[in-house]
Amino acid sequence: MKRDRILMCGNEACGEGAVIAGCRFYAGYPITPQNELTAYMAKRMLELGGTFIQAESELAAINMVFGASVAGARAMTSSSSPGISLKQEGISYIAGCGLPAVIVNVMRGGPGLGNIAPSQADYFQATRGGGHGDYRTIVLAPASVQEVVELTRDAFGLADEYRMPVMVLSDGMLGQMMEPVDLVAANKAEVGKRSVEKPWALTGCKDREPNMIRSLLLKSGALEDWNNELQARYKTIEEKEVRYEALHEDESDLIIIGYGTCGRIAKSCVERARDEGLSVGMIRPITLWPFPKDIVRKAAEKAKAILVVEMSSGQMIEDVQLAIGERCKIEFYGRPGGAVPEEDVIFEKIRTLVSG
Repeated sequence: MKRDRILMCGNEACGEGAVIAGCRFYAGYPITPQNELTAYMAKRMLELGGTFIQAESELAAINMVFGASVAGARAMTSSSSPGISLKQEGISYIAGCGLPAVIVNVMRGGPGLGNIAPSQADYFQATRGGGHGDYRTIVLAPASVQEVVELTRDAFGLADEYRMPVMVLSDGMLGQMMEPVDLVAANKAEVGKRSVEKPWALTGCKDREPNMIRSLLLKSGALEDWNNELQARYKTIEEKEVRYEALHEDESDLIIIGYGTCGRIAKSCVERARDEGLSVGMIRPITLWPFPKDIVRKAAEKAKAILVVEMSSGQMIEDVQLAIGERCKIEFYGRPGGAVPEEDVIFEKIRTLVSG
């Protein structure tokens, strides 16, 4: 009998999410803690007749994805924090050419080489573009292995629809942990609802006029026009593609905001707090860009305080501040350098804030 749920680690689940979406080209380079994803794609691309390349460097990998995407393939690369930094020029080129691509970052501690422990210190890099120029990447932040599958799958549809790079922002804990995954449900989702027709792709022009894709626009006004077109596209994304999970956000004195691993820790804290009769709610951003600013703003109009929890020195807190202005007080609890916040510590901080 076919099993509906199987046990997978987050990195392997990410690879299967890409396969479900129709990814048949992967180029990457080894780095801990994402190596299981590279190994998984090596196996699956061989089984499916796709293309797997272990490139000679991160720079080579992102440019191979550029080439596959410009030819119309659903293409992906992955790495961890220092490797993603090396890919930034290529990501900017992909954005500048209006090409779809999926980039997975299994974050580790930094700056520099840092360590191989889980971190969330790449928030600025992911949500602010990371490379040069006025561009954005859609950023999806899973909080479970099931979401790793589903959000990686969805990343390809978003990338194709808006012709832009989409980043899946995981971390070393999500990448390594094992949880049951429902692949049957993931396969049944409406993956094909977003168009994959690519008349712009460079597939040969025997029976049509040649296509041209480039980011070098030297004619007066051409680059400004292209930037304005990109900004209009980003505005549409901000209106249509915001995702979040919210619990008791419209009735609580204290709102906890965390994403990814910190989001699941926050959820456990909220459940404990509600069991004790404490007025606590939660907002977990699933899209880090576009950030769910409207729901955060509405929650802040009723709450007395917001507690932002991150595995960093505080980066998402800036987006929270931009969303709420002076509506209520913001508190922060973070652990940088690969340290993971402990539920008991956060819960005691919640008690202090609510009683205070």
